[in-house]
Amino acid sequence: MTVAHALPALSLKDQVSAAEWQTRVDLAACYRLIALYGWDDLIFTHISAKVPGCEEFLINPFGLMFHEITASSLVKIDLAGNKLLDSPYDINPAGYTIHSAVHEVRHEVACVLHIHTAAGIAVSAQKQGLLPLSQQSLFVLASLAYHGYEGVALNHDEKARLQADLGDKNFMILPNHGLLTAANSIADAFLMMFTLQRACEIQVMAQSGGGELIHIPQQVLDGAKAMVAGVMKSSQGMGGALPWPALLRKLDQQMPGYAH
Repeated sequence: MTVAHALPALSLKDQVSAAEWQTRVDLAACYRLIALYGWDDLIFTHISAKVPGCEEFLINPFGLMFHEITASSLVKIDLAGNKLLDSPYDINPAGYTIHSAVHEVRHEVACVLHIHTAAGIAVSAQKQGLLPLSQQSLFVLASLAYHGYEGVALNHDEKARLQADLGDKNFMILPNHGLLTAANSIADAFLMMFTLQRACEIQVMAQSGGGELIHIPQQVLDGAKAMVAGVMKSSQGMGGALPWPALLRKLDQQMPGYAH
C-alpha cells in the first residue's frame, strides 16, 4: 500500500519573494476554482504560472487533487524540469511537456491552463471544431489554434510542433484531448477558459437539440477578431482582473485554505 504524502505543514511565504508568493496564492486559487466549477480530472490536468522576473514556473504537485492545492504545495521548476525548492512531490511529466513548450517561446505568457472537460473533449472530437454559435465563441475564434493528438504528451519532440501550432494564439483546442489557454495573467487565463468551456457547453447543447443551427455571420466574426486583437494588446488584457476579486470571495466562502 502506498502511503500518501502529507500536505505541507509549513508555509513557504517567508522563503520566497513577495511577488512569487502572490503568484502562488493566485495560482492555488485558480486550481481551487477549476475544482469548484467541476472542470478537474482527478489529478491529471495542470495549470502553470511564471515566477515574476524569471523563466522559472510553478505547477501542481502530481498526486494532489485540485481542491487540495495550496500556495505552499506548488512545485517550482525551471524550463528543464528541475525542481528548485524541496518538495515531496514530483510533477506530471505530460504537464511539463505542454507547459514548458509554451513558456519557452511565449515569454509574455504568465499562465497556461489546460483541462480535460467532457464538453471540451466532445467539441475537440468534432472535425469542424468550435463553431460560431454563441457570443462566447466569438472571443475564442478570434485567437484559436489547434494541435493534433499525438498520444499522452511524454515525447519532448512534440514541444516544437505544439509551439508551431499555437503560434501567437491564446486559445487552443487539442483534438481528442482537451482545452488550453495562455494568458498574460492568471486571472485572464481563468476567464478565457471560462469563456472557452462555456462556448463548448453551448455547442454540445445546441447540437443535441437536433435542429438547424444559426451560425454567426462572417462579418461579425471579423469584427470580433479585430476587437479581441486590440484587447489582447492593451494593458487590461482580457479583463480577467475585473471578476477575479469576486471569484476569490466565492472561493473564500466555499473552498478556503488555498493561501497557506
